[in-house]
Amino acid sequence: MAYTAVTGGKEAIAEAEKLTEFFRLKDAQAILTVGMIETQLRLLVDRVMGEGGLYAPGYAALALKQAEGDPAEAAFLLRAYRSTLPRNHVSTVIDPADMRVLRRISSSFRDMPGGQVLGPTRDYTHRLLKFALREETMDDAESFLGKYREETSLPRERPADLAEPATDREGRAALPAFPKIADLLRKQGLMKAAEGGRAEEGREEEPFDITRQKLIFPVPRSGRLQMLARGETGAMTALAYSSMRGYGAVHPTIGELRVGYVPVAVPYPLDEGGARGEPLYIGEILLTEVETIHPFTQNASGEALFVPGYGLCFGQNEVKAISMAILERSLETSGTAPAQDEEFVLLHIDSVESNGFVSHLKLPHYITFQSSLDRIRRAQRAAGGKEAGEGAPEPQTGTPVGVKTETATAAAGKTAEADKEALTHGSRAD
Repeated sequence: MAYTAVTGGKEAIAEAEKLTEFFRLKDAQAILTVGMIETQLRLLVDRVMGEGGLYAPGYAALALKQAEGDPAEAAFLLRAYRSTLPRNHVSTVIDPADMRVLRRISSSFRDMPGGQVLGPTRDYTHRLLKFALREETMDDAESFLGKYREETSLPRERPADLAEPATDREGRAALPAFPKIADLLRKQGLMKAAEGGRAEEGREEEPFDITRQKLIFPVPRSGRLQMLARGETGAMTALAYSSMRGYGAVHPTIGELRVGYVPVAVPYPLDEGGARGEPLYIGEILLTEVETIHPFTQNASGEALFVPGYGLCFGQNEVKAISMAILERSLETSGTAPAQDEEFVLLHIDSVESNGFVSHLKLPHYITFQSSLDRIRRAQRAAGGKEAGEGAPEPQTGTPVGVKTETATAAAGKTAEADKEALTHGSRAD
């Protein structure tokens, strides 16, 4: 089910919208531009893009500004906008092995081929407030950037165990491609081949599309990964945590976590038969990919193999990608824990669905609540008669013919009128 806002009194809604704008701007010392949000709140922008299912940093920043920083509302806005866009092209398969790596770590191997690349992260710093940021100016920012660029302009030696770096479209040396840990383990016969992965390139099938096809359980793996990829970060983290604590018994080791830019290409638009040229390069997107290693199992031939888990999401959102890998493997594991229930997991991690369903409680429920009031009053009257000890018969649920009595609807109507009068006086007092 899906819940969205309902219409109400036009004038009241218009005034409420004006009041919202007033509270957004009344204490502003400067106007926060969309560019500022996109460049300085990049992790929040990445999260909104992932949950909104649309890679568009500028639009995600705009949604955050409009939502006053509420990530759930911003993801709702972005997904609503996405639903209005035509699908002009479908990209070719993206291979994260071709990633232009910014960050690459492994908790399974200390000395992995290519080495650990810490990249941009706060994982290894103290969580202390930097009060100097309160007085930060553009001069401070430019001074830091100038010094940093000067320090990092020195040439660096290329690791000996990496292939020769390729060149980009402008002839400049590109970053080397790092070998993937999971591929190395598969070559050694230590890890199970991932379903639908590069190990099965010869067997291609059309992926399930959760935006155009009805969701029927069990969901194909491609559809399950799509739902996990745009799931709400907090909900996925909570469910993954529950599995790690024992409610699902999935506690992996990170084989490899990488963050970087991946090239995107589309088939040649005028190539109907597939005989003309190579696909067209249209740009690159920032992704976070995680491949986890889980306790080994035995295949049909009795070989002991590690089992992989996989997570991939827009931008740099490492906790979500790790949680996705845990949940992906947890859903492949039989059991009765919440994190092993496909329907429970997939239907509760969607930020638009969950936020909308909880928020719908703010909408009018006058009729149903008046009915509850009527029932509880009748129950109290019935209980009062019993406590009196007069032996009076229990109240009849029906009304005898010819006997006039106040109906539940009329009582609810009177109560509603009383509530309305009280609310009116209360509003005047405010």
